Amino acid sequence: MTGKKPAKRSAHGSGVAFQIEGPQATRAIVVHVERRDRNAPEGSGRGAEARLEEAEGLARAIDLQIVSSMVASVAELRPATLIGSGKVDEIAGLVKEGEAELVVVNAQLSPIQQRNLERAWDAKVLDRTGLILEIFGRRASTREGTLQVELAHLQYQKSRLVRSWTHLERQRGGFGFLGGPGESQLEADRRLIQERITRIEKQLASVVKTRELHRKGRARVPYPVVALVGYTNAGKSTLFNRLSGAAVLAKDLLFATLDPTMRVIALPHGRKIILSDTVGFISDLPTTLIAAFRATLEEVLEADVILHVRDVAHIESDAQASDVDRVLDELGIDEVRRSQIIEVWNKLDLLSPEDQDVRATMSARTPGTVLVSAITGDGLGTLLQMIEDRLGAEDIVYEVFLDPTDGKGQAWLHDRGEVLDRKSYADGRLRLDVRLSADKAGQAQARFGKTMRRKLDTSG
Repeated sequence: MTGKKPAKRSAHGSGVAFQIEGPQATRAIVVHVERRDRNAPEGSGRGAEARLEEAEGLARAIDLQIVSSMVASVAELRPATLIGSGKVDEIAGLVKEGEAELVVVNAQLSPIQQRNLERAWDAKVLDRTGLILEIFGRRASTREGTLQVELAHLQYQKSRLVRSWTHLERQRGGFGFLGGPGESQLEADRRLIQERITRIEKQLASVVKTRELHRKGRARVPYPVVALVGYTNAGKSTLFNRLSGAAVLAKDLLFATLDPTMRVIALPHGRKIILSDTVGFISDLPTTLIAAFRATLEEVLEADVILHVRDVAHIESDAQASDVDRVLDELGIDEVRRSQIIEVWNKLDLLSPEDQDVRATMSARTPGTVLVSAITGDGLGTLLQMIEDRLGAEDIVYEVFLDPTDGKGQAWLHDRGEVLDRKSYADGRLRLDVRLSADKAGQAQARFGKTMRRKLDTSG
């Protein structure tokens, strides 16, 4: 089945990759290629439409003006053009009719396929990997993120030199003029790209060392890390903003966050945590692209608690959750970290009252889940309490005896633990009952020595 539709909305802006002049955005057609499954039941095409909608969201994330979009359903994938000649001609008609400059193909194209389709349509063609790279390039803001984007882009370009070399510096001197831009030019282009890759890898190594120093510095900061992960556009940045009050980009755009974003926040009982927002995951994201952003994903692997934010209003919420779980497995998450995952069922406000009741019942029966709305704030109190409970599962309550004038000692305990009670004695001593994590208890023992002891009766 093939479906096509006009774009529901358009975006305007200045493009990076397409050299847009003026306010008019590049006119584009979005095509999702779906291979027909002869064994699939009738009416099972909803997944293809959902994937087309996702591809449209990706295109809008780089300000493309979508003039038309369609699902191209094929029985067999063609080595030369991926899709059959009939579909190629149909899309060529759409390109001409819509005066499109770009066709986004929501599939992985070989260099030959991309070249052939560009010739057939007389328009630039961008496959899924290329499109996601463009988004990454728009969103990366730190030096490391920018370098990682450029590295991934160069590696992508290097694999596609058979398609085109005109975007690179022309070969000067030598014998290139004898045979035109043939193998000699391709070899020169490969050399230019490899030189850039080597230079960026050296720069990245230096930046990574700096980041490691920062991470070691954070390790000395007595706050546990709580990392947000989730399928892209699940509402992570909105939740991050709600919890931290930070002004992080939180638009209805895919991949709104590509660099580690961290804030220190206090939980209801005063315990401080580092809240870390991360890049959203997406289906069919090449492993090389995931590796390029290991900086942000490493924060997840080292987090004390992981918040898996899900868009429960999305028709493919379960499939998206499976994609996130698969990526976490690929990153090598261990069982200890996996046991610390809290599923945050977000976008409660977009559900009907009936669906809200259904989800609330499901959440009540599913340990480690909480139903929230990052927009309205519903459920966030429960979420914060769950985080506190997870972090406090191994905590121990201690009695610490201090001189009442020891303001620094009191501040140290307030900063690193949860002060539950304080009591003054007739002899002038002050006792603080403090809940501490195991690692902070060790630090406290080193600082306060024999004036600190484990509280055996925590009831009073």
